[in-house]
Amino acid sequence: MKALRSLLDKQAKLFEKGGKLEKLHPLFEATDTFLYTPGHVTRGPSHVRDALDLKRMMGVVVLALVPAILMAMYNTGLQAHRAIAGGALPLDSWQTALFTKLMGEGAFDPGNVFACFLHGALYYLPVLIVTFAVGGNCEVLFAMARKHEVNEGFLVTGMLFPLIVPPTIPLWQVALGIIFGVVIGKEIFGGTGMNILNPALTARAFLFFAYP
Repeated sequence: MKALRSLLDKQAKLFEKGGKLEKLHPLFEATDTFLYTPGHVTRGPSHVRDALDLKRMMGVVVLALVPAILMAMYNTGLQAHRAIAGGALPLDSWQTALFTKLMGEGAFDPGNVFACFLHGALYYLPVLIVTFAVGGNCEVLFAMARKHEVNEGFLVTGMLFPLIVPPTIPLWQVALGIIFGVVIGKEIFGGTGMNILNPALTARAFLFFAYP
């Protein structure tokens, strides 16, 4: 860990004011403070001083979401397998093709926990990746434009949003929805702590009414 800390400290000058990569400072700062405690902390008597800062708090929330995410992937596969066992046809999708290729004969067995989990993961993970890729870039762009650090709140938003959309949602709708949620639900109010709307629910509401 000391080697990583030294590497980050050496590269920090490139991202500081006047450095070659000054415009990418929010992205560097987000990575640095995600891994380590921020170098500048409040020391005045008017604030509570605690080892648990906002980034660590959001990390705890993400850890608390892990059981829900695992259950979501398992249950998605389980319900699909139950429907198929009842006579429904598997969806004509790349997920189905890949799943049957990986699991072989008897892939859609509702009693196979691993098969249910894998099938659900093939739907959940692409939505999660698109959410973080598109929404994360929105966060970075706003941070660069406003010349401040990347807000921590999107870490939780990015985990919640895939849990509240249909597993078969087109990925372009995922991208459009999370952009709307981040920009309209949070950034136009000033960012984390100043928004009056929940970004994940704002994104879901937008998709519900725009693409019913």
